[in-house]
Amino acid sequence: MQIDTQQVGGAHVVMVAGSLDTKTAPEAEATINEVVAAGHTKLVIDFEKLDYISSSGLRVLLATMKKLKKQKGTMRLCGMNPTVKEVFVISGFSGIFSIHDTRAEAVAGL
Repeated sequence: MQIDTQQVGGAHVVMVAGSLDTKTAPEAEATINEVVAAGHTKLVIDFEKLDYISSSGLRVLLATMKKLKKQKGTMRLCGMNPTVKEVFVISGFSGIFSIHDTRAEAVAGL
């Protein structure tokens, strides 16, 4: 897994590539927690280069969303390939998260 961050407009974008699973979830969680701890409360998680996500990855996203809600923040997801999107649909997480096709759509209005 590779994870990078950058500021885009009013949002902080976290780009995740590779697999987000049991092995890589702690690293992703640590990086995202650093972003939130730095005061960034408008996050976009970009999955354009993500190949796979497991329940461990879903838990990281859910924990992040809960932290952001306490800070009156927001999180949007974008760039999912059909396989990753199917995991969100099957798990019911597609109804929990704001999912957008592109980064531009996700960042718009933040």
